[in-house]
Amino acid sequence: MLSSRHRIFMEVARLLSFTKASQTLFLSQSAISKHIKSLEYFYKTGLFERHGTSISLTPAGQTLYAKLLEAGQLQEELHQELQQINEQFLPPTKLAVGSSTTISLYVLPPVLSAYLKRYTTIQINVLNRNSNNIQNALLAHDIDVGIVEVMTRINTLTYTPFMTDDVLAVCSARSPLRDRTLTVTDLPTIPLALRENGSGTLAVVEDALSKKGINVASLRVLIRLGGTEALKNFVLADTCLAFLPKRAILKELAAGELVEVPIQELTLQRTFYFIQRKGTENNRLVSGFIQFALRYYSKRE
Repeated sequence: MLSSRHRIFMEVARLLSFTKASQTLFLSQSAISKHIKSLEYFYKTGLFERHGTSISLTPAGQTLYAKLLEAGQLQEELHQELQQINEQFLPPTKLAVGSSTTISLYVLPPVLSAYLKRYTTIQINVLNRNSNNIQNALLAHDIDVGIVEVMTRINTLTYTPFMTDDVLAVCSARSPLRDRTLTVTDLPTIPLALRENGSGTLAVVEDALSKKGINVASLRVLIRLGGTEALKNFVLADTCLAFLPKRAILKELAAGELVEVPIQELTLQRTFYFIQRKGTENNRLVSGFIQFALRYYSKRE
């Protein structure tokens, strides 16, 4: 079993910040420092280098962190196997899920609610970032499983298809674009609002336009916004065109606040994937969550 001191060390090492670790662990910085000093005394070596207001792991700290990650994985597997043997063994379990903005806001909430009602001893933490950042968080062991729009595959990760999602070209009901049907060649003349670099929504738009011979650099991009909600709210207030996930704008489309603008011969569709680090495919907690989510949405689509 990992000791509380080791868990505190792992959180400081993950965040490389005593301040942030104190916030996530709900402990004072002095208490955290005391535990770290106790570990350093036990191992007879420093675990962190102090650089003014920042810290980094020493070689000993890096070794300890890597081994504790392995130990944590083994402990999780042990708990899962024991639970298979004895259903009365219900240890408190944490699952860290990372997902891109569209998934976090419009797909995950109902499935997480149903999952937590079924598995009452599991605590879930959700990290909401763009797809590129979620992949990086998974590689850094900050999360156990991610859900993203795949832009580039990484050979140290595995990918399991989850669901498909349409991306629509839309404008506000007040925009002069609302009654137009566009062609791809019209796009360089149309004022646009786009998502930030690293966004899966932006990636699917760039890929589709590239296949039609259109480079995003040639477009009239008025503004780039980080996050689906920020982009949606800007388009509602403006008269420009934007590309937004259909799942994110169902209410606005139904209310007539946003209007789809057809673009001839341009279909934008993407697939969401569960992503895991290779070697963790047999983690029962993660695989069980994936199967639950797949069953949940297969019954609704």
